[in-house]
Amino acid sequence: MHNNPPTRRKFIHTNVSRRQFLAAAAATWATTHIVPRHVLGGPGQTAPGAKVNLAGVGVGGVGFGQLRACDQEGFNIVALCDVDDVYADKAFKKWPQARRYRDYREMLQAEGDKIDAVYCGTPDHTHAVITLAALRRKKHVCCVKPLTRTVEENRAVVAAAVQAGVCTQVTAQANTSEPACRTCELIQAGAIGAVREVHIWSNRPLWPQGMTRPPGQDAVPKTLDWDLWIGPAAMRPFKKEWPENDLVLQQIVATRGKKPYHKSVYHPWNFRGWWDFGTGSLGDMGCHYFNTPFRALKLEHAVAVQASTTRAFDETAPLAAIVTYDYPARGEMPAVRVVWYDGGLKPPAPHELKGRPLPDDGVLYIGDKGKMLGPKILPVTESSKFDDLPKTLRRRGGTWAEWMEAIKGGEKAGCHFEWAGLLTEAVLLGNIAIRTGQRIEWDAPNARVTNVESANKLVAQPYRSGWTL
Repeated sequence: MHNNPPTRRKFIHTNVSRRQFLAAAAATWATTHIVPRHVLGGPGQTAPGAKVNLAGVGVGGVGFGQLRACDQEGFNIVALCDVDDVYADKAFKKWPQARRYRDYREMLQAEGDKIDAVYCGTPDHTHAVITLAALRRKKHVCCVKPLTRTVEENRAVVAAAVQAGVCTQVTAQANTSEPACRTCELIQAGAIGAVREVHIWSNRPLWPQGMTRPPGQDAVPKTLDWDLWIGPAAMRPFKKEWPENDLVLQQIVATRGKKPYHKSVYHPWNFRGWWDFGTGSLGDMGCHYFNTPFRALKLEHAVAVQASTTRAFDETAPLAAIVTYDYPARGEMPAVRVVWYDGGLKPPAPHELKGRPLPDDGVLYIGDKGKMLGPKILPVTESSKFDDLPKTLRRRGGTWAEWMEAIKGGEKAGCHFEWAGLLTEAVLLGNIAIRTGQRIEWDAPNARVTNVESANKLVAQPYRSGWTL
């Protein structure tokens, strides 16, 4: 068994547009990938007793809470960057000593050697350009999941991280927690036999999906830089909020109940349902829920993906989807089918639950000799047989502790970019299957869909003029 997420085979880069850049990145990876893992902390490694100066980009939404977690872990927050002065105000007040910026490029240029690490908490479509800019300056980087919005971006970012030799982390649900490690130990010890099916479901979306673009436009607030928010995506008019009682808002209320929600069309929060800016429910939660199954079952690249969805529009993710992945045999492990459900859809409850419903989200493993719901063997009467199974995997402190540990010269973070790249590619392939409506066959070494040529247009997508990888 592995004591941490194993270093996987390198990605071999795509022949899609900008292939010369990716070929150079692949060559760099090939020369660095054979370096022992303990060396990969590299040139930016920080002495155990030194402060780690952190800059945050995208600090008004999820970034605020995650920066607080970084602060509690001992990171020294010295710079904050956000395109929305109002949304970011709580972060500015929390860390008044931090220098403020709107443009991450200006921040990186001005901060230079005054920062050691960069946190990226922006919408999905700007992850790649921000993380690449930080990596090229040899900064440690933590990025919210998913790592990127397209497969091309994903492979470019992973290659740049390997070349930079810095410490990276993605905010996927840790596969190093007690429940995650126990899941891995049980499955790899054969507690339920060979696993041939995995069913994963989420209660997302909690934001609008399945809609068309609203007409008209609103004046952009002076406190928001809309051009920078759009970044590499195609420019579109700013629209502030959906009309009161619009069907789009009713679907959020039906999902969230009395919980607060944003009425915004794009920003803040509701970017996730738009393909230009987000990656839908699968992109939001897939990296969380795939993390432990990938480790437990030693998964790498799917060979085929297909999806069944509610009726979808060109610009937005559907209200609900079922996405099926086929993975080949791995060593002694047989081929496995992984099925994802969102929008309130779930797999049938196993009879071992005796009529009890499945939780709102979860992972169900089906083996030749039994089933597991997360780390719990079904039926629970069987679980006592494995009470004495040794704990062979190291339990770790989670996202922020692992990132700090790596920066201080310790073990790699559990969801470093090489590992997170596998999770990200999985959710992005699922979205390609959703958007094409066809079963796609995936050639991972060449990053190409082999049976639906038009699908390759979604593997790499053009940037707005003035923006490049």
